[in-house]
Amino acid sequence: MLYKNSKLFKVFIIILIIIVSFPILSYADEIDNSEDFDYLESSYVSTSASSEPDINSRAAVVIERSTGSILYGKNQDEQRKMASTTKIMTATIVLENVTNLSEIVTVSQKAASIGGSRLGLSTNCKITVKDLLYGLMLCSGNDAAVALAEFVGGSVAGFADLMNQKALDLGLQNTHFVTPHGLDNDNHYTTAYELAILTNYALENENFAKIVKTKNYTISINNSPKSISNTNELLGYLDGVYGVKTGFTNGANRCLVSACKRNNMDIICIVLGADTKKFRTQDSIKLIDYVFSNFEMIDIGSMIDTYFSDWQLQNSSNFLVDKGYTNNVSTYLEDIVYKLYPVNKNKIKDIDFYCSCNYYFDAPLFENTKIGTLSFLIDEHIIYELNIYCSSTILKKDSFFYFKDFIKNYFYYLGNI
Repeated sequence: MLYKNSKLFKVFIIILIIIVSFPILSYADEIDNSEDFDYLESSYVSTSASSEPDINSRAAVVIERSTGSILYGKNQDEQRKMASTTKIMTATIVLENVTNLSEIVTVSQKAASIGGSRLGLSTNCKITVKDLLYGLMLCSGNDAAVALAEFVGGSVAGFADLMNQKALDLGLQNTHFVTPHGLDNDNHYTTAYELAILTNYALENENFAKIVKTKNYTISINNSPKSISNTNELLGYLDGVYGVKTGFTNGANRCLVSACKRNNMDIICIVLGADTKKFRTQDSIKLIDYVFSNFEMIDIGSMIDTYFSDWQLQNSSNFLVDKGYTNNVSTYLEDIVYKLYPVNKNKIKDIDFYCSCNYYFDAPLFENTKIGTLSFLIDEHIIYELNIYCSSTILKKDSFFYFKDFIKNYFYYLGNI
């Protein structure tokens, strides 16, 4: 009997372990069951060398925010699961569709029962949209994500439609959403580059930027206060970091989206698919330090203005307007796209400009007609082009002009007989 009871007890223990472990197996949690960030010191690896750093993450990208230019890339266009970095889009949709963040949300059973990282909501809890957003972005509450999705979209599926429409609006062709939280789904994916574009857009919203840079915050659930902390290990640790979002599922591995500004350079760094939390931290630090050590914002605007002024002086007498009243073609350049542009310090010497322009025209030549382009190049690669326009109209000579010209020449001839 003892033997049988012992066997039954073992079976019971095994079943109990499976039941307890099920949420962990099904819903990976990015918090590691700990708020201890002591490992950061051992994770720090300063990278100032000019060579690109070797990283563990399967995909990564660093973009400069004002220009969108890619400063580093590794498999940046590869479709991958994104885990809780999904919540960047979730928060964006909510902020663009809810005008009063003090509105009260009643938590559904579906929201309260979702697994993974949680804010700790129960069925019928009362909480504001604002507090749900903080719970969404700081402690990565999946329950907060579903509550917000149902409140804004009517259902998770309805909210996913809003997310996918916004992705299309932003030109994200390799991004698709199924859920507001990012738990693994084969039809839920993005790329490192498109996640950077989305993050750059999201940060333009002042409320979003304020939330993601918050280290600690106190929310209210059913009028009871609860303190929450940001899962972003680089926030408050690495110089210049002001957001944005962590992520982890078994399918996505470790993910981290960071925004960092130092002096006049503002970047977004994405790492997806790191094996461990330490690796995602190391990779992010390596990439951020590499970029700030090797790139600087160059005043391209002044350089273009100087080059174009010199070009105008050198070419003002080269124009010919056939049958036009004059050959004096005045020109102007369209507004410069980027006044400052990030350039690798080793490539500054390779900056160049080139004007391609038509010099012969048939009259009439109208004001604001495009007559050429000015190209900005680095290492013989065109970075962007600006249009050159004619700034005034040159009319075609008419019969009256030729008659006057004939009379003038006739009397000139008579006067010289």
